[in-house]
Amino acid sequence: MDILAVIVVLLLLLLIASWSSARSYFAKGRLAGMEEATRELIRGIRSHFDVAGQAPPDAVAKALEAVGSFARSASYGKSIQRYQALLWTFGDAVGAACWRRGYDTCQQKMSPRSDRIRLELTVAELQDVASLAHLGFKKMMPNDRGIELVRFGGEQQALAVARAVERLEQAIPGAQRPSGHSSVRQTMIQQWWPMERKRA
Repeated sequence: MDILAVIVVLLLLLLIASWSSARSYFAKGRLAGMEEATRELIRGIRSHFDVAGQAPPDAVAKALEAVGSFARSASYGKSIQRYQALLWTFGDAVGAACWRRGYDTCQQKMSPRSDRIRLELTVAELQDVASLAHLGFKKMMPNDRGIELVRFGGEQQALAVARAVERLEQAIPGAQRPSGHSSVRQTMIQQWWPMERKRA
């Protein structure tokens, strides 16, 4: 009976030792895989910045240094947890750097060049400005006879078109902006529609 108890205890000790050894082996392999994957990621990131001729952002450089100087502790489980924390910081820094770079690139592509100006107009404002531009073009032609009459539908339309033209003029740099045009338009509107109201 004593021999049977000793054998059972030995078998239990063997199972516990095997389980502990297997866990340690698995943790060691997991940590080695994480380190290898991280090395490949770092190599890819560094080559990306080298090709662009730029240094990585400070947050990415610090995260790379922290990951590169990682020292294993006695327990593989604790080493994995510490390494995961470093990888979270590393991933956050790389994600922020990628977002910033994409945002800056998008801004460069979407922003007008230094010699261009971008405006936001409604469809109605664009139609009014296009009509004015067409009419102005026709009036500047030498053979203009003034046969075709285009008039504002009322005071409100004239005010809306005047505002659209003012928005265009405000986009012109100050040195080249025409002066006095806005007040002339407002005066024309104020002088014409009171006359219309008197006639009615």
